[in-house]
Amino acid sequence: MSGLALQGFGALTVPSPAVASVPVSFSARVMDLNVLIVDDDERLYELLAQYLAENGVLAKRAATGPLGLKAIESGDSYDAVLLDVMLPGLDGLSVLKRVREKSQIPVIMLTAKGDETDRVVGLELGADDYLAKPFSPRELLARLRAVLRRTQVDPNKEQLAVGSLAFDVAARSVQRDGRAIELTGLEFDLLLALARRAGRVVPRANLLELAGRNDVNVSDRTVDVHVSHIRKKLADDDALLLKTVRGVGYVLTRE
Repeated sequence: MSGLALQGFGALTVPSPAVASVPVSFSARVMDLNVLIVDDDERLYELLAQYLAENGVLAKRAATGPLGLKAIESGDSYDAVLLDVMLPGLDGLSVLKRVREKSQIPVIMLTAKGDETDRVVGLELGADDYLAKPFSPRELLARLRAVLRRTQVDPNKEQLAVGSLAFDVAARSVQRDGRAIELTGLEFDLLLALARRAGRVVPRANLLELAGRNDVNVSDRTVDVHVSHIRKKLADDDALLLKTVRGVGYVLTRE
């Protein structure tokens, strides 16, 4: 809610229009995480988003409960949700209940209330953590990273599906429409890194790192060649599935 204090930023008393997002100036660094902040306090969002951006986290905003629910259910790839309890249209606990019917996305509840009942109900509904306002952005970031560590899928058990692609991470295999795709080890790691960030542009310069292949010392041009090979093996010669964003990198679409 508006009018709250965020430790380290001072009192926040600006009005909070119910808009789906608010533009914030981010640095040009690569964002490692993508989170949705569902909160009607625009000023708090702007300050939080700026701090998170400086630490590799891209934040988007939904200002009401219904907008938050719509954003979560839209299919956009969020790593976590920061969900305020007191929201216009639909309160945060109701949003959480609806989300948990379909998704296990990590959720940290934010509230101005010190009521133990709210905390207990939120945790019982499936919240992964609870943070009372005012809070420091540093603590929020630490809690976010801790929640993501706890909820991270065991790679040996991970089954991932993106459109027509189905990954068995333990077996290091991938199928498209039920047809096995023969990839080299590096090609599999690159495609898996893109699949885990489906719908998001992955910068070319960071793809190897995100694929966990810092052991490979290759140029951007070599990465382009590997991506080209992946496309051919996927029968994606027109780059409709694995697209190139000129001057930036690649994005694996959700079809």
